[in-house]
Amino acid sequence: MILDYKTAKKDFLSAKFKGCKTFFESHNYKLEQAYCEIILDNLKNAQHIFEEIEDQDTRAHWGLVMLEFIKGCVSRYPTYFELRNFLEIDLNILINYCKGNYVEKIIRYADFMFTINPETHKFIGRVFLNNDMLPQAMFFLNRAKDNFYQDPELHYILAEIYKNKNDIENCRKALLTCLEILPNYAPAIAMLNTL
Repeated sequence: MILDYKTAKKDFLSAKFKGCKTFFESHNYKLEQAYCEIILDNLKNAQHIFEEIEDQDTRAHWGLVMLEFIKGCVSRYPTYFELRNFLEIDLNILINYCKGNYVEKIIRYADFMFTINPETHKFIGRVFLNNDMLPQAMFFLNRAKDNFYQDPELHYILAEIYKNKNDIENCRKALLTCLEILPNYAPAIAMLNTL
């Protein structure tokens, strides 16, 4: 039995669903209830909860946008900060709960989201990277490079991947590109010194 919010949230984010929905409902945590409904494929219930709290919670607006992406009929637009703050977290949640069909439907809108936040492809690539889905990660990271080349963090992430693959030549190239864009990027300097 879950006794506090911190435990319930940690369990939910770790895909330990048992007891989370009951805790969130009994303590009136509406936003978290809506996310539980998504995990249970009750998208209409999630939508009703998000709509109920949309005026009080920015994330509820993002939740409604995400549901529209999943349903394939978009009438709302995410904000720059919603994409920055919530896209990675929510894609990770969906992957942890084996909701690949939802992830696929959301990332179909990657180019649309890019028009609002140019880091979108990087965010998606990083989610796949953090979930050991390297081909998907590389696809989106390369897409990010094509669309938003001037992002030093992107080149650093690519350098990390190349280093882990023991591809020192491409690692060095990615680090040098990173440092061309932002000469004092400390992580890139540190990694370059280890090669």
